[in-house]
Amino acid sequence: MRNELFTKEKERQLSLHPRIEKIEVKYTGKLHSGSVFVMNKALSTPYNCAMHLSEWHCKNSVLAYVDGEIWDMYRPLTKSCEIRFLTFKDEDPEEVNKAYWRSCAMIMACVLKRAFKDEYSVNLVRAPEVPVISGAFCYDVVLDNKLDDWKPTKDNFCSLTRDAKKLIHQDLPFETLHVEAKVAREMFQHNIYKMEMIERKASQNREGIVPLHRFGDFVDVSEGPHIPRTSFCFQYEITAAHNLRTDQSGLIRRFQGVSLPVHLKAHHTVWHKLLERSKRLVNEEEYLEAAAQCPEAKDGTEEGKSVSI
Repeated sequence: MRNELFTKEKERQLSLHPRIEKIEVKYTGKLHSGSVFVMNKALSTPYNCAMHLSEWHCKNSVLAYVDGEIWDMYRPLTKSCEIRFLTFKDEDPEEVNKAYWRSCAMIMACVLKRAFKDEYSVNLVRAPEVPVISGAFCYDVVLDNKLDDWKPTKDNFCSLTRDAKKLIHQDLPFETLHVEAKVAREMFQHNIYKMEMIERKASQNREGIVPLHRFGDFVDVSEGPHIPRTSFCFQYEITAAHNLRTDQSGLIRRFQGVSLPVHLKAHHTVWHKLLERSKRLVNEEEYLEAAAQCPEAKDGTEEGKSVSI
């Protein structure tokens, strides 16, 4: 139902622009700086702009800066603007790292939602905003209370990982849609955690707008922006599940995983160490506090500057 409502609202928003209006987009990056593209308002995206530059920009751009605002690569541009692109190899990849972690968590949420079929209920709670230095991306869920005593085995994690890799290999684009709160409520009316998040996000702006995200037919309300496509993930594993606490809906568990993008491949010995590290419980508050105190801790890389896992 959520996927159908997402598509319906997307089509409704597109119908608000029956005439194609032109906008000018000025590129301010290092190469070809000053280039101006004539694009279509509410239709053209940063990715379309990258296509005017080179294949390299299409394959390596993770996010865009649009008039100083972080922007998804497939989010339509709404006015004439200046644009530049962000990659994993930038001197300061913090925003790119955040987007990558969010997207990995959203893929895991999709896998968890589908893994138990209709036999058991799965309520998605949220993806904690943790930095990559935490060692793992996370998603908190409440499983059916019949599963309270279930402890995932190595085979279970392997099965979940296989499902995630299927989504990655499908090369699905991440879409963003900004909707009125009532539209988001209709989509998530049966999930009390998402309803709380919708109210919180709607209260953060005067128009009461809530950002939704979709890849394939999976829709979520979460933080953004996201990476362009699932295929940007390369090495990817779901590695751990920790019991957090019990609330009115049941036992909240934190599922965790680790990943590296296709642009930053690791040797198998390094990857093994990352896997072991990702199994430790990620304490959200601890890492956010540490990141605030040590901004220089975004290190990292295969080539000196990139994802800092």
